[in-house]
Amino acid sequence: MIIHKQAIKYSKLIALTLGLINLFSCKNEATSFNTDVAVNVSVQEVKKKPIEQTLITTGSISPELQANLKTELAAHYHLQRNPRTGKPFKMGDQVKQHELVILLKDQEYTNNANLPGAELDKEISAMEYEKQRALYEKGGVTKRELVNSEKTLLTAEQAYENAALSIEKLSIRAPFSGVITDLPYFSPGIRVDNGQAVLSLMNYTSMMMDLSMPENLLGQVEINQEANIMNYALPNDTLKGRITELSPAIDIEARTFKGRLRVDNDQELLKPGMFVKAEIVVDQRDSALVIPKEVIITEGNRKVVFVAKNSAAQKRYIRTGIETMSEVEVLEGIEVNERLIIKGFETLKDRSKVKVVK
Repeated sequence: MIIHKQAIKYSKLIALTLGLINLFSCKNEATSFNTDVAVNVSVQEVKKKPIEQTLITTGSISPELQANLKTELAAHYHLQRNPRTGKPFKMGDQVKQHELVILLKDQEYTNNANLPGAELDKEISAMEYEKQRALYEKGGVTKRELVNSEKTLLTAEQAYENAALSIEKLSIRAPFSGVITDLPYFSPGIRVDNGQAVLSLMNYTSMMMDLSMPENLLGQVEINQEANIMNYALPNDTLKGRITELSPAIDIEARTFKGRLRVDNDQELLKPGMFVKAEIVVDQRDSALVIPKEVIITEGNRKVVFVAKNSAAQKRYIRTGIETMSEVEVLEGIEVNERLIIKGFETLKDRSKVKVVK
């Protein structure tokens, strides 16, 4: 009876031992299996390329040249014909610098200016002065008489200039080459008041944009720094601009400083008043190791990426430089032509087995 009980006890002990052996064996097999499984990853070779760090700001863009012209006296309105179309000027027409767009007429004002009389007085005074100078050289007149003659000539010249300026007030001319943006309608010959707005024009082959930039960039943004200009209506076109003005003063409340940039718009793709995005290049490299920003993992204060080497993942701590919205410059930690893991890196550890797939 005692022997039977002992046999049963030994049988149970053997069974338990075998069970534990099988359990540990399974765990070891699972561990071995997990260690041997390769993670599918995608890679790209690390290459050098240009990179720019930019400050992004938005705002409305304005033409560098614009003018709103008003009458300087009350007179009768006469819109002129565009010599390129043969028709009266209209909004949207191109004009050349100094081209006459509107002529004002007032006979009384013209008579009072007396430009022809002032011109004759100038000619007569010029002839008299030449005569007096010739006589003075021969001793025929005194120095005083010569000086008085010169004074009369100068007075006549100034009177002529004033008369010409008065008559010029009757002519509304384009102060620069551009396009007519506003041309209020007046009936031909109607009398318009002094100070009446009659013509607006712009030249937007060169545009300006006012900027408001954060205080911390005061030492980074400089005159002549480049900027990329974009508009939602021009998805495939990026124009170039440059910083032309910077204010040294900081806004106490907003902690910003002002600047202004100039945009070359020779093809007139941008229109006055458009809302645009400006990417100001605050730093750039012509040749740098550049990787996608999304592959970087953060461990505390350190940045980590994985590279594929000999069918295994190698963990690399990197130091970065210039950053954009999607890319980052790597200063230390990886080398040119190494295979950076760009997909499947999320669960990797150092020395994890990997299988490179497309």
